[in-house]
Amino acid sequence: MNRLAQESSPYLRQHAANPVDWYPWGEEALDRARAEDRPLLVSIGYSACHWCHVMAHESFEDPATAAAMNERFICIKVDREERPDIDAICMAACMALTGQGGWPLNVFLTPEQQPFFAGTYFPPAPRGGLPSWRMVLDALADAWRDQPSRVREQGQALAEAITAGASAGRAAQAEVPASVITDSVRALAASFDRVHAGWGGSAGLHGGGGPKFPPHCTLEFLLAAGDAELVPATLHAMAAGGIYDQVGGGFARYAVDAAWRVPHFEKMLYDNALLARAYLHGWQVTREPRFAEVCAETLDWALRELRGPEGGFCAALDADSDGGEGRYYTWTLNELRETLGAELAPAAIAYFGATAAGNFEQHQNVLQATGEAPPELAEIRARLLAARASRPRPGLDDKRLTSWNALMITALADAGAALGREDYLQAARTCAAFLLSELRDGENNLLRSWKDGRAALPAYLEDHAYLLQALLVLYEATFDEHWYIEAVAVADTLIERFGDERHGGFFTTARELPYLVARRRDIEDTPTPSGNSAAALGLLRLARLSGEEHYERWALGVLSLHAPLALRQPLALGHLLQALDLYLAAPREVAIVGAGPLTGALRTRYRPHLVLAGTDAASTAGTAVALLRGRELVAGRQAAYVCERFACQLPVTELAALEALL
Repeated sequence: MNRLAQESSPYLRQHAANPVDWYPWGEEALDRARAEDRPLLVSIGYSACHWCHVMAHESFEDPATAAAMNERFICIKVDREERPDIDAICMAACMALTGQGGWPLNVFLTPEQQPFFAGTYFPPAPRGGLPSWRMVLDALADAWRDQPSRVREQGQALAEAITAGASAGRAAQAEVPASVITDSVRALAASFDRVHAGWGGSAGLHGGGGPKFPPHCTLEFLLAAGDAELVPATLHAMAAGGIYDQVGGGFARYAVDAAWRVPHFEKMLYDNALLARAYLHGWQVTREPRFAEVCAETLDWALRELRGPEGGFCAALDADSDGGEGRYYTWTLNELRETLGAELAPAAIAYFGATAAGNFEQHQNVLQATGEAPPELAEIRARLLAARASRPRPGLDDKRLTSWNALMITALADAGAALGREDYLQAARTCAAFLLSELRDGENNLLRSWKDGRAALPAYLEDHAYLLQALLVLYEATFDEHWYIEAVAVADTLIERFGDERHGGFFTTARELPYLVARRRDIEDTPTPSGNSAAALGLLRLARLSGEEHYERWALGVLSLHAPLALRQPLALGHLLQALDLYLAAPREVAIVGAGPLTGALRTRYRPHLVLAGTDAASTAGTAVALLRGRELVAGRQAAYVCERFACQLPVTELAALEALL
């Protein structure tokens, strides 16, 4: 066993028995590289990554290949989910050098930690235009031996380019143009896949092309902006496709084709949290029952398969099981017949579109919803789920990440309030309490990752920004001021430790922490919302609840800095566009005093431009929420105060009057 056996990351532990002399990222490896003047080989992936497993089996488990790596390089393994800062710099190097990226990500750095070569997957023997991994190792080792100064010059030039890229776009404009919303909607409509719905992939009658990723942030922006066409079409297409688990619920990370039929089978916590909320909001807007069903099925799957006993949520389920990709989820025609029997199999086979040839490897079928659901569908799913439970399960990445858990808190709290599911609200409370108690260091600073009772690694911007949003949504869903008070504390820490006083916006890493090559700011909302976008949205909402103008000032710093980029790349900045939409829409503030029907009416409708404060009590004395102060019942009845920037209309007690004001 190598050093990775002592690490908490499941991904690093997967490589603990490799003959490669792996180090985790840290001073021990960096000091040795400098002392021996040897390049660093940094290999980055995550536990649910299929091609990471493939390369590990082909190359990192091979003694001869490992010996070549150990002799010539200082080898470091990085879990991209635990160390997004290192991953971002290395991915920037890969994109600059090759024009593309992905995982596994293999980057070579000088002993001074400047990248000079990068790539993704390399096979054990040349194929498909790719050199073998051994060829790459040999060429780079020779270059370092024969021309070290030239290699260092290339590393220096690439580091300078990455630094410039991290600083680009810092000339903030004075005002955010209102046209950014309509122009972005128009651009998204123009690039929409009118055949299969969504964006990306190569549209065609047979679903060719790909990959195609769930556009969570784009869907949420379009819903907020009032779209009634693109979002429902995409929600229906994904829910009917193989990217959605038709048996157990939950979404795979992406589809390999344009028609959403065949997924890359890993299931990530973040995808399912974001998509559950998108389906919830789609239901709130359209009242399409299937959207509410998918939201609930997705959250139920996460509660059943990812929640730990302490209330936190594990990071992911692997794509592979029983030695192959997707074997846990796919079915041959005979397996369907044997499992369901003569009375249920015909209806299931017709509905799921299964055939003898299959639509995946070895005559396997990825199940899809191809028509109207049969009356027996609930029984069919129950039988298939029970039969599937006896199969070897995909590997579970059981680390708990603060940021991804915060996304799940947001989805559970929002759905619990809108759907009247107290179990969702309780799960959100328990998870939030877990993060606030266990993901802290001795100085009460937020930490990134937790496993086996131990928290580790300083938290990043996204951890703070997602948690800020989660706590505010949880407060609005429960009116428990504890969550609001914690949200204020997180926001203040976020500004103090990550804020860029000079240019506006936020850095990815805290000011007191070291960084590689450049101190970056994350911008793109793919595959998850960027820390900057999430911070802007959370701070705008907090400003409306607290009346504190400086929260809005910091949010506006993000918006003015990155609005021009949103116009050029709306598909990559859906969450930033949500924040821009909220800012430009002049959001309403509603304060409710007392228990009654007004609260439920506000929570069940989709209201993206509204913030909600309230108490079920008859008095607001001693409240920490500025929006609630001084409010009172009207003639002993529940009262709602509708405000804009704390200038409030007369209170109302009837639902019709409240709806008219909104």
